[in-house]
Amino acid sequence: MSVDHGVEDLLRELAPQVLGVLLRRYGAFDACEDAVQEALLAAALQWPAEGTPDNPRGWLGTVASRKLVDHVRSEQARRRREDRIALATPQAELLSRAADAEPATDRDDSLALLFLCCHPALSAPSRIALTLRAVGGLTTAQIAAAFLVPEATMAQRISRAKQTIKTSGLPLRMPEAADRAERLAEVLHVLYLIFNEGYTTTDGADLTAPALSAEAIRLTRLLRRLLPDDAETAGLLALMLLTDARRPARIGPGGDLVPLAEQDRGRWDRRLIAEGIDLISKTLPRGQTGPYQLQAAIAAVHDEAEHVDATDWPQILALYELLEHVAPNPMITLNRVVAVAMVHGPAAGLDLLATLQPDKRMARHHRLLATRAHLLEMLGRHDAAADDYRDAARRATSSPERRHLASRAARLSPGAS
Repeated sequence: MSVDHGVEDLLRELAPQVLGVLLRRYGAFDACEDAVQEALLAAALQWPAEGTPDNPRGWLGTVASRKLVDHVRSEQARRRREDRIALATPQAELLSRAADAEPATDRDDSLALLFLCCHPALSAPSRIALTLRAVGGLTTAQIAAAFLVPEATMAQRISRAKQTIKTSGLPLRMPEAADRAERLAEVLHVLYLIFNEGYTTTDGADLTAPALSAEAIRLTRLLRRLLPDDAETAGLLALMLLTDARRPARIGPGGDLVPLAEQDRGRWDRRLIAEGIDLISKTLPRGQTGPYQLQAAIAAVHDEAEHVDATDWPQILALYELLEHVAPNPMITLNRVVAVAMVHGPAAGLDLLATLQPDKRMARHHRLLATRAHLLEMLGRHDAAADDYRDAARRATSSPERRHLASRAARLSPGAS
C-alpha cells in the first residue's frame, strides 16, 4: 500500500488531540490508546481513496469512541471497565454522534496530554518513552530502536508508566496556576532530553539518532503553537533549530565526529539558523530570561560566525556567566571553561576546570577529561593531553566519540606523524 504523506502527517498531528479527548472522557489509558490506533488505521485506509472529511478530528474522535464501545462490549471478563465507561457516557449517545461531530477543544487536550506524560510522578525514562508513544505517535519498536533497548523492555517501560498514571489517579488536566511554571519546566526538560539523545546518542555505533531530534523539534513546535507567549518554549525551540542546523557538517566519513571548530560551515542549514535567530531575537527582549533562551543565544553566536576565528568568544563567555547564574550546573561550568580559555588563555581555563574536579557528578565524566586534554594541548603539553584523551576515550560510551578521542590521543603520541 502506498503512503499518502499528507494524510500521514495530518494523522500524526491529530492523534494526541483525539487521545486527549478520549482520556479526559473515559480514562483507561490502554483502552483509549488502542481505540485511537484503530481509528487512525481506518483513516489511513479510507481517506486517501475517499477523501479527507471536512472535520477530520471529529471523524477520528467518533470512530475511536465507537471502537472503544465495541471493545468494552466484547470484553465480558472486564465488566468493571465496561461499567465505568457506560456510566460515564450512555452508549446510545456515543453511537448516535455524527461522524464529523466536533470533540472537545484540541488545545487543552493536547497540552494536558503532554503535561500528563511528563508528570513528575513518572521516572525520567518513563516520561520520555510515554511522550514519544502517546504524543509523538512513535511505535514501541521505533522508540526501542532509538534507545538501543529490546522492544519488550521498552513496552514494559511504557506499560509501567500507564500503570502509574492509573494507580496514582493522575488526572488529564492542566496543572493549577501555582504549579504550572514548574510543570512546564518538566515538559521542556523531557523534550530537551529527547533532542540531546538524538543529537549525540548516549551509546551505540551511531553518533546521532536523527529521528529522535526531529521528533523533539516537532513536539516543541506543537508546544510553541499551544503556548505562543511562553519565552522559554520559544527559547528551547530556537536552541534545537540552531543546534540541529550543524548536523550535516558534524558527521565525517565513516560516521566519525567532526568537532565544531573543524566543521565545514558551508554545510550548515542556513534555513534553520535563520528561523532560530529570528525566534531568539524576538524572545530575549521580552522580559525575564531563562536558561533555554540563553543557551539559544550562545548557539546563535556560534552559528553567526562565518569561520571559527570569527567567533565572538567574549560575548559567549558573558552569556555563559549569566547562564551559570540563572541555572547553576557543573556541565554549564564546563562549557564556560572553554570560553574562559578562548578569552583569557588555556591556563585560566584549567584553573576554572580544577574547581569541578571535586564534584562527584563530573569526576568520572569523559567530557571533563576531554576538555582538560584540549586545554593541555593548547598549552603544548602533548604527553599529558594524550593521556587525558585516552582516559576520556575509555570512559565514553558512544563509539564515534570514543574513536574521535582515541584519534586525538594517537595524534599527540610520540612517533605520530
